[in-house]
Amino acid sequence: MVSNHIVKSYDEDLNYLNHQISMMGDLAIEQLNNAIAAVLDHDIVLAAQIIDKDPEIDQIEHEIDAFAIRMIALRQPVAKDLRNIISALKVSNHLERIADYATNIARRSPCIDDLPKISAVHMLPRMGEMAATMIREVIFSYIEGADDQALKVWRRDQELDEMYINYLRELLLYMTQNPHHINSTTQLLFVAKNIERIGDHTTNIAEMVYYLVRGVPFTELRPKGDLG
Repeated sequence: MVSNHIVKSYDEDLNYLNHQISMMGDLAIEQLNNAIAAVLDHDIVLAAQIIDKDPEIDQIEHEIDAFAIRMIALRQPVAKDLRNIISALKVSNHLERIADYATNIARRSPCIDDLPKISAVHMLPRMGEMAATMIREVIFSYIEGADDQALKVWRRDQELDEMYINYLRELLLYMTQNPHHINSTTQLLFVAKNIERIGDHTTNIAEMVYYLVRGVPFTELRPKGDLG
């Protein structure tokens, strides 16, 4: 009876961590989608709402940290049990950083006076959708312990990097030909870089899933395609 109770309560603790991670992932995706919309629509009100919501995600990360530390102290877990808790700590940290990048994108909105009429601008929603899909899929792989799905997300980061490079080249060319739009164009460069960094954090989570499931670090080098 005692043993069963301990196992059951431990599973309930892990389910709580998973729920919190899933909620963080949903909020991060929402923040990212709204941030890109705020930039494209020059929606200052929406941008402010995104910025105001960032502390909510920070608070969830703090709660996960405190809960995980308490589990380690009380349960003294080993092997995969310990990996579960450490992974939750690291995944929540990456999700908090992803949300920070979304907030950074929102902060750019008031600084963009006008959007240049070039195809690169239309790549922003595509980049955002890809990053959001990567977040959604990697969180699913974390909750389900699906390392094969996590590796698919890991490999998609190269595609996001290539989109970023094409976007960057087109904007830089536009800046040289239209120096009077350099302020807005520079802000759009920062927006794209934030999306690219979100992809990096997503691949970090994918590597964490691999470690959680297999018990060994993921050692394959990333086929990075960005310019730094």
